[in-house]
Amino acid sequence: MTRRADPRDAHGAAGVELRLVDLLLLVGTIPVLGVALGQPINENVLLLETSSILVFIGLAQAARLYAPPHARSLGADIRRLSMVWAMMFAILVIAAFSFKVSARYSRLLVGSWALVAPGCMAAWRVLLRWSMRREALRGGKLRIAAFVGAGSIARRMAEHLSASSWMGLRIAGVYDDRDLQRLSLEKLPLLGNTADLLRDAREGRLDHVYVTLPMHAQKRIVEIVNALADTTASVYVVPDAFLFEMMQATWAEVAGHPVISVYDTPFFGVDGTFKRLEDVVLGALILLLILPLMLGIALGIKLTSRGPVLFRQRRYGLNGNIVEIWKFRTMTVTEDGDHVVQATRGDLRVTRFGAFLRRHSLDELPQFFNVLQGRMSIVGPRPHAVVHNEQYRRLIHGYMLRHKVRPGITGWAQVNGWRGETDTVEKMRKRVEFDLYYMRNWSFLLDLRIIVMTIFKGFRSKNAY
Repeated sequence: MTRRADPRDAHGAAGVELRLVDLLLLVGTIPVLGVALGQPINENVLLLETSSILVFIGLAQAARLYAPPHARSLGADIRRLSMVWAMMFAILVIAAFSFKVSARYSRLLVGSWALVAPGCMAAWRVLLRWSMRREALRGGKLRIAAFVGAGSIARRMAEHLSASSWMGLRIAGVYDDRDLQRLSLEKLPLLGNTADLLRDAREGRLDHVYVTLPMHAQKRIVEIVNALADTTASVYVVPDAFLFEMMQATWAEVAGHPVISVYDTPFFGVDGTFKRLEDVVLGALILLLILPLMLGIALGIKLTSRGPVLFRQRRYGLNGNIVEIWKFRTMTVTEDGDHVVQATRGDLRVTRFGAFLRRHSLDELPQFFNVLQGRMSIVGPRPHAVVHNEQYRRLIHGYMLRHKVRPGITGWAQVNGWRGETDTVEKMRKRVEFDLYYMRNWSFLLDLRIIVMTIFKGFRSKNAY
């Protein structure tokens, strides 16, 4: 039996190489840029390099930046790199302002470094994947994979693995004991039954075996796994697709044990710290920019109607705790009791100036103070009045899951048109659907995308009145 070289050895070497290259680019780009831009390299720059190494290594370790390349796609790897770099840079900027040493650094040099270094790191990852793909396509390192159990998850995994040729895997097909009429094969060749599987594995024809049987076939899964112990094939048991599609679950780890996370927050550990840093840094910068506008709006409210400038209302916040949310007052009333009526088209309670503010979402601007207070995030599910929460939590399955994160000033639902009056349960259901999508797919880049979409089209909506 011929033993092929294992790509995982190459993956491990690639991981070590990637660490070294990242550190080299981290510290090497500054002096190169200094020479190119005519900026001096002094002890302050050396301090910046030392600090950046320590912070970057800690964040990279916490974010599992150097997990094996086959553990995630190139896009996911670059997104994680971007998150680590942005978080490191934010920490360094905050530290520089806190210790009042920011004036010692050239903004041109530091700004160029902040763009060039991560760009080079991302380019190296692209080159590394291309190199691994090239090596994998050489026959000596190509490894053969097969599935046990025909079904949708086997088909999707086969499509993904086939598209990721740099992993060095060739999909042979699928083994299944059922009658051919009961199988859903599509493009997957049927290689035989499990007896054929064991024979091919013992003869060294298979390197990777993915068991994709349904969860009710637990006994059969155990039998197949035990039988494959007499082979040199790498065996992987793939959880039933039902858990991930119907329950929208993800893998997690608790005390070293793999678990399936069904309901959880995406902002745990380093992700939670980064999300909070994002809110504080961006929130403070935005507030500085919009303060003159907010003062003008406050004056306009006082001149056009009687009552307070700010409207304070109780909303559900993180983990369902009640928090006070601030908005510019746009109505002649300030309802916050057991009966709150949503604004409707032509609502007589809305002032003329208030209608303008609501139409352009300018009434939401005081919520940036709520962001700095920790009550809200810049991006997240929009908060609803407490009485509306109690109404919809009984009507919409999973409604309260949106409170596993801080409410946001803007969100994925809002930039996709689901804002304003929810006069039907179906409209609220769609809003919740988009909110849950955001929570399951959160990333720093998604937040930036939502912020940009809000700037260009989220400040005005036909449903806001």
